[in-house]
Amino acid sequence: MAAGSLLTLLDDIATLLDDVSLMTKVAAKKTAGVLGDDLALNAQQVTGVRASRELPIVWAVAKGSLRNKLILVPAALLISVIAPWLITPLLMLGGAFLCYEGAEKLAHKFLHGGAEASKEDVRAAAKLKTKEERLAFEKDKIKGAVRTDFILSAEIIAITLGTVASASFTQQVVVLAIIAVAITAAVYGLVAGIVKLDDLGVYLTERSASFAQSIGRGILWAAPYLMKLLSIVGTIAMFLVGGSILTHGVPFIHHAIENLAEAPADIPGVGAIIQPLAPMLLNFACGLLAGAVVLGAVQLIKKLRSGGGH
Repeated sequence: MAAGSLLTLLDDIATLLDDVSLMTKVAAKKTAGVLGDDLALNAQQVTGVRASRELPIVWAVAKGSLRNKLILVPAALLISVIAPWLITPLLMLGGAFLCYEGAEKLAHKFLHGGAEASKEDVRAAAKLKTKEERLAFEKDKIKGAVRTDFILSAEIIAITLGTVASASFTQQVVVLAIIAVAITAAVYGLVAGIVKLDDLGVYLTERSASFAQSIGRGILWAAPYLMKLLSIVGTIAMFLVGGSILTHGVPFIHHAIENLAEAPADIPGVGAIIQPLAPMLLNFACGLLAGAVVLGAVQLIKKLRSGGGH
């Protein structure tokens, strides 16, 4: 009897782990859209900082990110227990914010010269003379990065909670904890690697072997393009993920997209290629449109408020 109970317990644990593994994979896939932007934003947080202080700052932000998740995960679990009906509206808000953030990045890039922001950071850092000024500059960087991380972490936790909404409470706890820790480790581990690429490139160019020097020069050449690529991929992913969340939250739009996605199948030759991409492209278009609408509304509110202040 005892042996049978033990086997039953082990079977239940194996089933739980299998379900948790599956849900964690699904949640990780759905939150991937936030990660590209998270990587790019956090890698940019060390702009203007001395090379010797880059890793300590990344570590400080990583600890701040874990503190954020220690707040967000229990809050998400509390919502799932006392107000599960809030999960879908919160997901919709998160999706709308993702789209808004993507639209704001595009507007900043094409209308306001987005590259100037990082140049300003470099110029501001160059003017710092005393140790106290440099420490204050770093603290501001860390605070800004932790605030940004809170928003991005909230989006990740909300998306994950939506993925496991129908699971048991135990499964929700395990999946949310795994996603929170794994994503923090992955993001800030990669950020640490990205910000030290330049140092690796310089180190290799100083080696005696010509092969190592060639690799070092290649890394130094590629590093700025990697940052740009991360930013582009992150922006695209924000519209894809945000648009998908919004369309899934509105049944008639979701069904319309499913029907429209079937149309390319009838196109001779290219139908088989276009059809699998159609839902993604339609979600992207919906995300872009939603982002533009929210951005326009936010700008209008700002103008009304500033007008009212006068």
